[in-house]
Amino acid sequence: MKSNYTTPVIFIFGDSTADVGTNTFLPKTKIRANFPYNGIDFPNSRPTGRFSNGFNSADFLSKLMGHKRSPQPYLFLLRAGLRKKLFRGVNFASGGSGLLDVTGKHLNVVPMSKQIKQFETVIKNLMVVKGQRAAKKIIKKSVFAISVGSNDIFGYFEDQSTVDPAVFIHSLMKAYECHIESLYNLGARKFGIIGVPPIGCCPSQRIHNTTGGCFEIENTFARAFRSSIDVLLNKLSCKLTGMKYSLGNSYEMTMNVINHPQLFNLTYVDRACCGEGWLNAEKSCTPKANLCSNRNNYLFWDLFHPTQYASKLAAITLYNGGPQFVTPINFAQLVAN
Repeated sequence: MKSNYTTPVIFIFGDSTADVGTNTFLPKTKIRANFPYNGIDFPNSRPTGRFSNGFNSADFLSKLMGHKRSPQPYLFLLRAGLRKKLFRGVNFASGGSGLLDVTGKHLNVVPMSKQIKQFETVIKNLMVVKGQRAAKKIIKKSVFAISVGSNDIFGYFEDQSTVDPAVFIHSLMKAYECHIESLYNLGARKFGIIGVPPIGCCPSQRIHNTTGGCFEIENTFARAFRSSIDVLLNKLSCKLTGMKYSLGNSYEMTMNVINHPQLFNLTYVDRACCGEGWLNAEKSCTPKANLCSNRNNYLFWDLFHPTQYASKLAAITLYNGGPQFVTPINFAQLVAN
């Protein structure tokens, strides 16, 4: 039987968990991954700007939807002439960025608000090529994947902020609401939202805990983010006609792996595969760093980011997972809807 499945167009927004090379095109930023050992397991061992030893979750989600990998970064397509390759989708994600404009401002990266402005340019180009009606139809059926929020919380702790935690989380939700409404007003209807993982369990944060355990105060923020985004999306889907969403509970997904590593054939869930010092987490991944050989046995590639293997696990759970990890529907149901 011939399947009537057509590969959906996918637009990807967010931070380094989904960046496939955006930051390589930003001359002023130091937040980059376009050098070894990044990309060691990518085809031809090529560092592409992904913060990974190979593909990341944006790639694996795109693959599950029928693409070869994530669509190209907006800034790459801009150089190549936007009109040629728009119809698979575009990746706007920028490492170091956040929901708030202030997050990553000193790093010269592309915040969510600017990523959405870039998307507006894409729509204008689509309308020129396809005509207004056809372009609107494409956008309406497209999947909008968003993976953001961790850097905002990291920023709160780095700045030793005195803002009340509840007030801070509320400010992140106001920003998220604004971004989703902006995309909705531009025609987006299907949102695949990836929550904030237990960021206190990153190797870079574990070294703040004398036992090497998770830095729990950051995890309480990640949990608060999780429950707040749940409430927000529920509210928005009632308010915005035709909006559909899938919310990935990255917190539970990651804790499940950390607490039961053997179920996932993982040996190391506390240290980085590539880095230096204690837990390989005192220095970043560079061509001079220590590199593990058994990368599929590690949860973390570097100080902050999952390995290709862990990213694939996450994407499969987001796509096909049950209500423990993804609600109210999974990404496969969102695509089919």
